[in-house]
Amino acid sequence: MHKQAFPILMYHSIAIRPKGTKMRSLHVHPKRFILQMKLLKFFGYRGICMSELKPYLMGEKFGKVVGITFDDGYQNNLSDALPILKKLGFTATLYLVSEKLGGFNDWDISKGIPKNRLMDKKEIKEWISNGMEIGSHTKNHINLLNCNKEIASNEISQSKTDLEKTFKIEVAHFCYPYGNFDNSILSLVKKAGYETATSTIRGRSRRSDSFFALPRVKVTHHTLPHLFLLKLFSKYEDKNQ
Repeated sequence: MHKQAFPILMYHSIAIRPKGTKMRSLHVHPKRFILQMKLLKFFGYRGICMSELKPYLMGEKFGKVVGITFDDGYQNNLSDALPILKKLGFTATLYLVSEKLGGFNDWDISKGIPKNRLMDKKEIKEWISNGMEIGSHTKNHINLLNCNKEIASNEISQSKTDLEKTFKIEVAHFCYPYGNFDNSILSLVKKAGYETATSTIRGRSRRSDSFFALPRVKVTHHTLPHLFLLKLFSKYEDKNQ
């Protein structure tokens, strides 16, 4: 069996935040993001969305590729990430919280995390028209393990339905809020018709991994260039699973 590992990068916000900002690690400086993307290009890798990555995970394709994902759908993904992605010929998947489009990360406010604006419908259409992909991050960014099965099922399936209706495009990829799931939740994601689901499990993805519990490589404010390369091209993340 081919042992190639495919890192799936997990980003949130691409923005400058001052020292002392709560959960500052979620914000990657725009200049650092640009450098990370240029490093991928320099080493001969192509950044791709989940739909493009799937054939590699299935063993149908082989090559130097890295999955790129953004959780939550922040407006700065459009303003600060899209230009460099487009310039380098990369694609990425943006996981949207379907009931919060045009709003902000209100699920974080009780934790003292500052407001961060989410893309509205017009901005998401711009993201899509530039060759990028969208996925689902539930309707309301709830912890799927802290609600009953009926609510969890609705959060998972209705988000897909609503996004497809709004943007007239297939939504085939899912991301677990907070990375929380169990076998029951995983089954609901399968039943809803998604093709993949990404988690917060640390590691690089391989052909042997479940398509509905894919590990990712978390990129944060503190991911300096040498650590970025270590995470992608060594067993660093795999050892930390």
